[in-house]
Amino acid sequence: MGKLGKKARKFAKKNLQSVLRQRRKNKAFLSKKKSFSRDDQSPGKDKLDDTLDHSKGRNTDVEDVGDTSLDAVFTKDDSDMFADISDSDGYLSEDSSCPHVVGSEIGKSLEGNKLFSSLSTQNEKIHKDLAMQKKKLNRLRKKDPEFSKFLKNYKGIENSQNGNMYSDEDEESKKVIHLVDNNEAAEDKGKLFTSSAINLWCQLVKEEHSSSAFVCLLNAYRAACHYGAESLVHQIQNSETFCSILMFVLSEADDIFRRQLQISSVNCKKETILELQNTSKWQTIKPFVKSYFRSTLFLLDQVADSDILNFALNRLRASLIFFAVFPSLLHRLIKTTVHLWATGGGILSSTSFQIIRDVAALFSVDYFDTCIAKTFVAYMAQSRVSKILNNRHLLFLANCIVEICSLDVQNSSRKVLDSISQLSRILRWGLQTKKKEVLKKICSWEYANCIDLWVRFISVNIQDHDLQPLLFRIIQLINGVACMFTGPRYLPLRFKCIQWLNNLSTSSGIFIPVASYVLDVLEIDNVKEGGKLGNALDFSTVLRLPKSCLKSKTFQEECLSSAIEQLSFHFSQWSYHISFPELATIPLFYLRKFHDRTSAESLRRTVKRLIDQIEQNVNFVQKRRDEVVFSPKDHQSVETFLQLEKSGKNASFTQYYQSILERAALRSLYKENISSLKQKKSKRKRGQQIENSRDEGSGADPALNAAAANGTSGFKGNERRTPKVKRM
Repeated sequence: MGKLGKKARKFAKKNLQSVLRQRRKNKAFLSKKKSFSRDDQSPGKDKLDDTLDHSKGRNTDVEDVGDTSLDAVFTKDDSDMFADISDSDGYLSEDSSCPHVVGSEIGKSLEGNKLFSSLSTQNEKIHKDLAMQKKKLNRLRKKDPEFSKFLKNYKGIENSQNGNMYSDEDEESKKVIHLVDNNEAAEDKGKLFTSSAINLWCQLVKEEHSSSAFVCLLNAYRAACHYGAESLVHQIQNSETFCSILMFVLSEADDIFRRQLQISSVNCKKETILELQNTSKWQTIKPFVKSYFRSTLFLLDQVADSDILNFALNRLRASLIFFAVFPSLLHRLIKTTVHLWATGGGILSSTSFQIIRDVAALFSVDYFDTCIAKTFVAYMAQSRVSKILNNRHLLFLANCIVEICSLDVQNSSRKVLDSISQLSRILRWGLQTKKKEVLKKICSWEYANCIDLWVRFISVNIQDHDLQPLLFRIIQLINGVACMFTGPRYLPLRFKCIQWLNNLSTSSGIFIPVASYVLDVLEIDNVKEGGKLGNALDFSTVLRLPKSCLKSKTFQEECLSSAIEQLSFHFSQWSYHISFPELATIPLFYLRKFHDRTSAESLRRTVKRLIDQIEQNVNFVQKRRDEVVFSPKDHQSVETFLQLEKSGKNASFTQYYQSILERAALRSLYKENISSLKQKKSKRKRGQQIENSRDEGSGADPALNAAAANGTSGFKGNERRTPKVKRM
């Protein structure tokens, strides 16, 4: 028995599910070990373990599916391959001939540099080297006192041998070294960009096309973009100067670059820039373009004012072709604009998306894949919520991704197929195990929005491209989700599945049976008269309902309204088809049964109207079908049946469906208004709580309370007030 117990323990250690799970977690650690036990060294043991796993029906690869992120398909190949690493601080070397109008203290330092600027370039380099050598010798003297004594003795011997041959040169070198030190000190103090200096540079750039003045402006622009984010070398005089710098450089930089390169602002492609990158013109202007791009991208990461962001994004879009020479900056641009697109709103999101779409269309396939990957990851990040607060913004994001994917359907369809396959694996694992974690992952906005995104993509492109494999796979996926969650608490998710199937059927022209899913709602015991009114429900913002609302009258009305909308949508697609009488037979039976069973007059009246419209359309199609002379095998004649009436849209059921849509739009608008009022009330309540907390802490410094009352600055994380740019 002891020997049998030992074998049982060994078998349990190898095959128990908890042990397998722990083994998978420690797989990376165990693979690095070099020492193995005697049993593990046997060549047939691994094969035996695999055989036992398959004999028990276990699939260790599928068990890891529940922990996989839905955006893993897009992030596995997406990485920031390029890093914009530079040792420089971003400032350009200015020409000494460029006029400077600066403060008094800096003016003195610049006057002291006149002698130094008069030296030749060769002497300047030599004396700089001498200054560096002197600094090194001084450091050695401090570290090693014996070396200092040796240096004094060596210097005394050398002076005694050479006499005063180099006395004049030593004095000159001391003067130059002193000038170098003063120049470094002046650079450390920096410049004060005044309004008069900026106006003078702008005038020189506009009238004389001065390159030196433009360099000074780019340095001032760099200081303005980094305002408040770091300790700056250069300073800006006031808010008017700040606004002048930003507006002039953003407005004129693209025209200056194109004028220097002699290229047109219309119909200029990235191939033109790539051909010019080896020319002397481009080598001259390349540092200017790079400085402008780096400063503007830094501005986009720091500024919070939507007007500045929109204006800067529009100007970057005008210069987009120049990014072809700077791959690292282009990746940085994609990352920044995707963040603004996903987290912004209104005009800011639209402007950011225009840049993302242009990058995906203009540049290579690698950048197209990067745009899809980053936008999908951002969309999934916005979907990781328990309740949708801004459904319109998520809808905008989904339509943007569909538009980008539609630029190259063949390339995008492979990624879409991989994503649908991953969703199917998660669903299959949930059906097999019924684990709480997997079911929660399936009934989540991240999972639902991913399905909704690919339904939109297929619906938009299925008429022009062969997407039948994607269509059939996603139909199977949606049917699986609808069959998994059948309880009344999951009715919002079930109605979404019905809506997805209706959309796919409309766009593809393929009949997808959805009436059974809708009629199941009418069979739920909760849908009956009685119960309190309850709070307003919006099935478009939730996937799972609380138990407390299942007996309310609001829940009953919302279920019936959603069921009639989806069933009417389904019937409207086939209301002119020759087989409509057979299609409506079973739904009519269940609708009449529900009408006889329910006692709520409002529900009975709504269902009775739908029954009358379906029966009227059945009689219409039946009457016209009796007049035809072709057989059901004549598919061409079947397809053209009632096409003239369908184009006219004068049938009774079509008009009824239009009234259903109008009523649904009004109900949706009403729900949005209620939701916005609740959000305003919550914000107002939160503000009152903050005010109360401030009143309780009134012993604090009054200056801090006054600063808090003034609001936030224009830059993220900036304690100083940032001037707002005025449009010129």
